[in-house]
Amino acid sequence: MSIDTARYQADGYLCVPAVFSSTEVAALAAEADRLAGLSALIHSNNLRCRWADHVETGECRFDCFDPVTDLSPVIAEATRNPALLALLEAIYGEPARLFKDKLIYKPPGAPGYDLHQDWLAWDGFPQSFVTVIVAIDAATAEAGATEVYPGLHKAGCLSPADGEFHRLKPEQVASVAPVPLLLAPGDVAVFSGHLPHRSGANRSAHSRRLLYLSYNAASDGGDLRESHYQQFQAWLRGKYAQFGRHGVYFD
Repeated sequence: MSIDTARYQADGYLCVPAVFSSTEVAALAAEADRLAGLSALIHSNNLRCRWADHVETGECRFDCFDPVTDLSPVIAEATRNPALLALLEAIYGEPARLFKDKLIYKPPGAPGYDLHQDWLAWDGFPQSFVTVIVAIDAATAEAGATEVYPGLHKAGCLSPADGEFHRLKPEQVASVAPVPLLLAPGDVAVFSGHLPHRSGANRSAHSRRLLYLSYNAASDGGDLRESHYQQFQAWLRGKYAQFGRHGVYFD
């Protein structure tokens, strides 16, 4: 597998075809189906579950597990895929460490995500943070593929460094044309935590299931996943409490 690290440094992203085999993709698809059937786990008060309103009907539907590797040995193994780790090591010049793991289902009618950067100004948040997309289903324009803005990662954090999540304004990326990350099942995209990106609604008739994995360089904090999720869940509890929701839990 040839890795164009110079292109990654210039553009802030890379798409690499067929990192996962068809057999591995089939196993991930079956596992995504199994997890979607865990009805006792999927609850609006469970901090690992994300929800999204249908863009036309407004129906609130389950959309994402965050985290997911502790529920699934199959997905945990995918985060250690040798070809994927080799790709990240080529980018970093050193081994990578898993930081965060999500399984996003994005069923038909699910909305997209507004323009933002993934890097957050939290204490200890790694500067080397990258996002990896592993396509279980095809990521097409119709299904709401992620769109990135090449080169703008070089500007660093484009929002107030106050520890909050911020949407970016369109004028902040107006100088660059977006590029959709069109992926076939088994393909991988990796992009900088500072790269602005967004996605549209899923207008197709099929779900667009993707693993969203995040990593940091080993020298940039080492194994941070556990401490990140402790911090993340405390942050979520505080956000829910602001809206009067105090019965949340993590299961």
